[in-house]
Amino acid sequence: MKRILFFAFASFTIGLAAQTSNDSIINPQNQINAAQRILASNVNQKGLTVGGYAETHYNRATGKNAKLDVHRVVMLFGYKFNERTQFITELEFEHVKEVYVEQAFLQYALTDNVNLRAGLMLVPMGIVNEYHEPTTFNGVERPSMDKSIVPTTWREIGLGVTGKFDEASLRYQAYVFNGFTSQNGSKLLGGSNGFRNGRQKGAESNMNNLNFSAKLDYYGLPGLRLGLSGYFGRTQSDKSIEDIDGADVGIAMIGLDARYAYKRFTARGQFIHASVTDSEAYNNYYGSDLGSALQGWYVEGAYNLLSQEKEQQLFGFVRYEDFNTHASTAGTLAQNLSYDRNELTFGLTWKVAQGAAFKADYQFKNNAAVGAKTVKQLNLGFGIWF
Repeated sequence: MKRILFFAFASFTIGLAAQTSNDSIINPQNQINAAQRILASNVNQKGLTVGGYAETHYNRATGKNAKLDVHRVVMLFGYKFNERTQFITELEFEHVKEVYVEQAFLQYALTDNVNLRAGLMLVPMGIVNEYHEPTTFNGVERPSMDKSIVPTTWREIGLGVTGKFDEASLRYQAYVFNGFTSQNGSKLLGGSNGFRNGRQKGAESNMNNLNFSAKLDYYGLPGLRLGLSGYFGRTQSDKSIEDIDGADVGIAMIGLDARYAYKRFTARGQFIHASVTDSEAYNNYYGSDLGSALQGWYVEGAYNLLSQEKEQQLFGFVRYEDFNTHASTAGTLAQNLSYDRNELTFGLTWKVAQGAAFKADYQFKNNAAVGAKTVKQLNLGFGIWF
């Protein structure tokens, strides 16, 4: 009997989460991510809420075999203790064999417009790092510039506040985080991956420097959502070397993003610039090639080829992105032109139901190195979110 009641309760809570879904890219003002959906689903009830998302990909690049991958399967759980206190966690299985905790934070509502959060949380930078569920963006793969410069999915342990003021059409977030590590095992910052190797992901994270992160979202104009992000601090180094010149670097990152929708047309764009101090000393100490500035941007337009009256949507889209992890270099480090890249992606997103989409796109990838050849890549896949 207890098992029957448990499964009945679980089914009910899953259904409740699905009822609050809003994964449509045609309404950026009301777009929510997985954690926000779980929090919203628990508004009128105590107890457990369950959700999840997943995506499977086929990629075939010029001169290479095709790759098939269950890229990720993610389960989300939220628990409401009382009208003010909730816990959210996100468990991710990547490439079938890797397991991560992507989020795990406790939220306490101090007032209607101020929430205290603590734990493992997403750093609010750009669009995709917070809104990376597969039915919330066009393209089989996430934008490439977000993988190296932001880089998705970037989460760290910290403490902060979040909330919104509907009268001013503003949503805000402000956190203190531990931040990137200078050396992650044998992996270093720099190269084509930028900051990606420095993500600590909440796994026995090292900390000797505080980092500050904040974002403002404005949604006061019809169909438009604007974002301003900032991240400032230093990387983390081991206590035994923290006083050595080059053991860590300073990072100042600024992001601007915009999402717009009008009837069947949607557009989005993003610009990220990161300045790095002490990169020359870092490279001399670790033997890396970290740039003193990283920069990237992209613009995307999409059009729903089906009637607005139809439940299904078929978006034809095109995206152009330009990003450089050696936008500038310090000291004797020469700029590596292969790190100066641009990509053109065009394709289709067929949303067959709320929370379920088939995707197909084709990419042209280039870099500024002399004699570099264009890499052409076909991507197919599907994504779901409930």
